[in-house]
Amino acid sequence: MFVSLKEFAEEWKHEAVATQRILEALTDESLQQRVAKEHFSLGQLAWHLTVAVYSIMSQTGLSIESPGKQEDMPASAKEIANAYERISNVMLEAMMTEWTDKTLEESRMMFGQEWSIQMTLRALIQHQTHHRGQMTVLMRQAGLRVPGMYGPSKEEWAEMGMVSPQV
Repeated sequence: MFVSLKEFAEEWKHEAVATQRILEALTDESLQQRVAKEHFSLGQLAWHLTVAVYSIMSQTGLSIESPGKQEDMPASAKEIANAYERISNVMLEAMMTEWTDKTLEESRMMFGQEWSIQMTLRALIQHQTHHRGQMTVLMRQAGLRVPGMYGPSKEEWAEMGMVSPQV
């Protein structure tokens, strides 16, 4: 659990950079890639990550502006990446302005349950990480280069002149 805003901000910045790298690797054409007909497309997942920052954090009472609704997904990968970067920065700025470290110990109603702010922040990061994993699979299916998240991707191993771990 996070005990300070600074601690969360440091982890969020690291994770947001990883998410931004994924979003910036998308192309307009790749946004339609799906694993199956009834599942989110790659673009819908990317937009979901962007919208979720607002939809989760606004429930805490944090004053941030919505980037839009899930059904209003932009047609451009660049627009999605820019919107994510904007909401990520706005969220951090609002937290640092509106909250104190003590706020992290407070609870709010989240999705019909009482969650501590600490738990909400952890869930926000884990939610993002979960969907990034889904996105990397769709990116491979779409023929995109996947950036490494917690270590080099297959392509990055090759760029370093090394052999990637064997399957």
